[in-house]
Amino acid sequence: MANRDFNNWLSTMKDSIATWTYYTDFDKVYENVQKIKVELNILNSLIGSKNIEEEFKSIVTQYPNVLVVVPILLAKREAEIKVQDADGSYVFNFVNMNYTVEQYALFMRNSGLFDLLQNHIINNLVDYVLGIEVGMDTNGRKNRTGHVMEDLVESYLIKAGLVKGKTYFKEMYASDVEKKVPFRFI
Repeated sequence: MANRDFNNWLSTMKDSIATWTYYTDFDKVYENVQKIKVELNILNSLIGSKNIEEEFKSIVTQYPNVLVVVPILLAKREAEIKVQDADGSYVFNFVNMNYTVEQYALFMRNSGLFDLLQNHIINNLVDYVLGIEVGMDTNGRKNRTGHVMEDLVESYLIKAGLVKGKTYFKEMYASDVEKKVPFRFI
């Protein structure tokens, strides 16, 4: 076996695998915000409200579907949010109301969302959620890293003349590898 120069090999490595869209998937961010834009704009009417709790109750009574956006205002994707306090535990469902409008108002007050809206801490919920989505998407970067690396390696394989499905294979199950390779894994 010939000696290999590890330092020479290491010097051929790139210091980044980031592509143009690696850092934030803005298409996904915009799509997620677009899906809830109407509900966010309805709740925008609460910004700066002097009587926020009563207005919130009125809005939820008229447009109960606005509740679906409450979790994302707290940077959560789940439809249910569990809360524990001295009075007990709650599991708020923001798709199918499982509490009274008054209890949802309590959630808004105690979570700090009424303060956020009433005191002009933000000016527009669509923009606010856009920022939340960007932040949450950066968490998805760790998933993209693996895919980006796969795509980068694949581009080198293609450039070297290999053909997908014939001379190289991507994302195979162990059982598929066992069918193609003449030896068994232990």
